[in-house]
Amino acid sequence: MADIGPSGTGIMTSGSRPPVAVGVPSVPRPRRGLGPPGWVPLAYLAPGFLVYAAFLLYPLGRAVHLSLFDWDGLTLATFVGFGNYVDVVTDEKLRAAFGHALVLIVFFAGLPTVVGLALAAVLNRAKVRGLAFFRTVVFLPQVVAMVVVGVAWRRLYAPDGSVNDLLRAVGLGGLSRAWLGDTTLALPAVGVAGTWVQTGLVTVLLLAGMSRVPGDLYEAARLDGAGAVREFFAITLPSVRAELAVALTLTVIAALKTFDLIYVTTGGGPGDRTSVPSFEVYNRAFRLGEVGSAAAVGVTLTVLIFVINMAVARIGERGER
Repeated sequence: MADIGPSGTGIMTSGSRPPVAVGVPSVPRPRRGLGPPGWVPLAYLAPGFLVYAAFLLYPLGRAVHLSLFDWDGLTLATFVGFGNYVDVVTDEKLRAAFGHALVLIVFFAGLPTVVGLALAAVLNRAKVRGLAFFRTVVFLPQVVAMVVVGVAWRRLYAPDGSVNDLLRAVGLGGLSRAWLGDTTLALPAVGVAGTWVQTGLVTVLLLAGMSRVPGDLYEAARLDGAGAVREFFAITLPSVRAELAVALTLTVIAALKTFDLIYVTTGGGPGDRTSVPSFEVYNRAFRLGEVGSAAAVGVTLTVLIFVINMAVARIGERGER
């Protein structure tokens, strides 16, 4: 028995298979095992990993190894186990150095974040002309070598420097002093220089984040009667949480690994009032001949940086959810 096909163009007989549509290419099923072998991606990653291992993993492993010995860099080393790490905790001078680094976090990360956030919010809202030029000027301290920054600020803080000249000019000559030689104010004075350096970086990062916020959100908020402050906390601040996390990460790292600024401005003095872990690594390894102790301080500092930045990253991830 013959029937007309569904399209009216063909005849099907009972028991025969339905005709195959003409002109419709058949799609072959992908065959398994046709992709690149599993070692190919690893081969592409191998050069970068080798460079990473040679210049980071190996030195770090070597530092961990040296930290287990009492060694002056010349004679035979003596194995002391975790004795150098015990000294990091019990040595009052080393504890003070880590405490100074935590104080510098306030100046290198805390203050620049607050000032940069406010400055970026004002500039973004006001739509200042010449914003590109302003970004370049604000970011300039990041381009200048930290040694140059240290020399400039050391001159500013000198007894006959510009800071004291300004105080005398406004009638506050009684406050003038040798800022970097003051046992109480030397560390905050160095921290202010760090604030000047890091504020530009934070401002530029936050301005980039704020530029991505849709203008419709601000218009809707203004229609609802929101003012500038409420717009900032309801729209701007939540929108730049990722940039805030990046800014905090970079500035905290800069605070904890500060060496050149301390070395040029105060040399760790007066006394040990501005000594920080990075400076202690240099001082113990190259001046005192305590290579094992210096390695232990460096490893401890590395772990501290890792932990703090992991905490900052987790807080930033929670804020985005």
